[in-house]
Amino acid sequence: MSLRFFSSRVLSVVAIFALAALPALAQRGEGPLNPAQPQNITVDQIIQRFAAKEKMFQEARDSYTYRQSVQVMTVDGDTITGEYQEVFDVLFDNNGNRIEQVKFAPQSTLENGGISMTEQDLNDIRHLMPFVLTTAEIPEYDILYKGTQQEDELHCYAFDIAPKKIEKNKRYFQGRIWVDDHDLQIVKTYGKSVPDIRKKNQENLFPKFTTWRQQIDNVYWFPVYTRADDVLHFSMGDVHIREIVKYEDYKRFGSKVKITYQGQELPGQGQPGAQQGQQPPPNQPQGQQQPPNQPQAQPAPPAQQPPTTKPQ
Repeated sequence: MSLRFFSSRVLSVVAIFALAALPALAQRGEGPLNPAQPQNITVDQIIQRFAAKEKMFQEARDSYTYRQSVQVMTVDGDTITGEYQEVFDVLFDNNGNRIEQVKFAPQSTLENGGISMTEQDLNDIRHLMPFVLTTAEIPEYDILYKGTQQEDELHCYAFDIAPKKIEKNKRYFQGRIWVDDHDLQIVKTYGKSVPDIRKKNQENLFPKFTTWRQQIDNVYWFPVYTRADDVLHFSMGDVHIREIVKYEDYKRFGSKVKITYQGQELPGQGQPGAQQGQQPPPNQPQGQQQPPNQPQAQPAPPAQQPPTTKPQ
């Protein structure tokens, strides 16, 4: 997420578009990257298919209610020096309009360290951390196939993506995405929001983050957990931040809108507040992506990397 560092110095305008090189990934459950080309399918076909599913599942998520919790901390070693917290429910009003209902929002103490939340931060939390890459957005990005990689029990295609150009006042994601080679859906993202902003008396920098998805209702791969742990290099000094975002308690909201998958209407529609656990469409394999040491049901995971799992 982004943070603003206040300074009396006059700064030149510098847009930082390049993402630092991705670190060697030696995380739990993640295998080595194999640069071989995909078998029995072209890279172009993979991109077109996962982008089409991203659009479908983006629309499906808009018909779910859920709780989102946000925790942003500045840290010095093991000491928390400042903190921002917010918990809100994403719901629908009596007219079916999507609303946010704040449940918990104590006074932020991030200012103790000279930083504060910005409009870009809040926008990124809602839209870029649960990143989707739909057919409509494909032309905005350079997409580079990197190879195949095992993510726990999922075999994935890995792609690096970056915006082709930066439009004024628009935010983008830059980093790596992992696409399950069976369902052709994005199951994990790693990178940051861009551009960083440096202008007179203000620096607005953004950390690298990872977002994991979990299969909901045996069909939808929805974001369930985001974690950032990064050092932001402000001109007046470095700031170490940690961030945890959880997306919990997904429930399908009753609607007259029909959601289909592979040409078939999904079960359980039109039932307000329907719980997770609906049966998948015929011939649709199930899959899970769960954090370590957590039950498969919600709530979302603790602050550590979840492995990706899929039943055999």
